[in-house]
Amino acid sequence: MTKILLLTITFYKYFISPLLGNNCIFSPTCSEYAQEAIITHGIIKGLWLTFRRIIKCQPFCIGGYDNVPTSIKNSKQPTKKI
Repeated sequence: MTKILLLTITFYKYFISPLLGNNCIFSPTCSEYAQEAIITHGIIKGLWLTFRRIIKCQPFCIGGYDNVPTSIKNSKQPTKKI
């Protein structure tokens, strides 16, 4: 299941995302963040972190550097401006 999910994200990253343009306000991009979160924390926690990250992707958010937390306890760390 993890492999299929990661392949889906990779497909989006290389084939769909370029058609939408470079609009990401975060570093790493949401697709890179999703891949790292799923690899680091597993499917359930990784998808939860990815969902929270995508929700922040809106015009009222400053953006910046927002890495995957090493533990879920640290997941409320503030986003660093780049």
